Amino acid sequence: MTMPYYASAEQVMRDRSEYARKGISRGRSVVVLTCADGVLLIAENPSSTLHKVGEIYDRIGFAAVGRYSEFESLRVAGVRLADVRGYSYNRRDVTGRVVANAYAQTLGSIFTEQMKPFEVELCVAEVGSTPESDQLYRLTFDGSVVDEPDFVVMGGQADAVTANLREHFRAGLPLRKALEAGVAALSAVSASTQANGGTHASLPAGSLEVALLDRARPKRTFRRITGAALRTLLGADAPATEPAATETEPGEDAAAHQPSTPAPGTPPGLGDPSAADTAGGTSEAPAPDDATPDDATPEPGTPA
Repeated sequence: MTMPYYASAEQVMRDRSEYARKGISRGRSVVVLTCADGVLLIAENPSSTLHKVGEIYDRIGFAAVGRYSEFESLRVAGVRLADVRGYSYNRRDVTGRVVANAYAQTLGSIFTEQMKPFEVELCVAEVGSTPESDQLYRLTFDGSVVDEPDFVVMGGQADAVTANLREHFRAGLPLRKALEAGVAALSAVSASTQANGGTHASLPAGSLEVALLDRARPKRTFRRITGAALRTLLGADAPATEPAATETEPGEDAAAHQPSTPAPGTPPGLGDPSAADTAGGTSEAPAPDDATPDDATPEPGTPA
């Protein structure tokens, strides 16, 4: 008669912890830090569709690292919990602590009852009316929850990112300085930077996912920072403002796509070249020369 397989509870928990830590360490790092404008969430994520940071409720954000399918299911569950609680009671009853406690109970049950634990690490962030009232909760795969004071670093080489961030982070930094500190900390350990044999001096905007819990917004504070806005904050928008067509050699492609002229009838302002998300001129297309008599006085603002 064969004896059944036996392992002590301590050994089982140790094996599960090691398994979950290995899965989390393979993920790219995520940084969540407070700043003067709110709570900034920065993740190294080249994907434009699979998000590692998101919104839970009005003033609550979510960041995660690890297995995408697992932390995405947790994010959706958190959104449903917040919606039901806010609808049943009051929107002010939905707090970051409530969401963090629910996540802790779920992760703890999965870790102890199921054979395979979740390979995830989460951060629940809540922005307050002042920087001192911001709340950051870090949750690990076994359901442990910790209230972090200034910033949270998860996944990848979290220890190295934390050490770098401690040198540059100061409480109450403006948005641009806080973003620079977070990106510099992620770039120090990223495989795509020159410090680790890569091709970039720092992580480019296309490899970053950035969001902000904006303290100035009255209700829904979460907003993503992408495209031209992110490049401006990173200081990488200067070459894009120079005309590239005059410096392009014959047979070579233009360095940047030139904005097209708006079609006749376009409302003024949509083609403002100073707005990076629009294209074209600055006003409606001028009328033909024969449409106005030579002795007529032109309208104010009409091009000469």
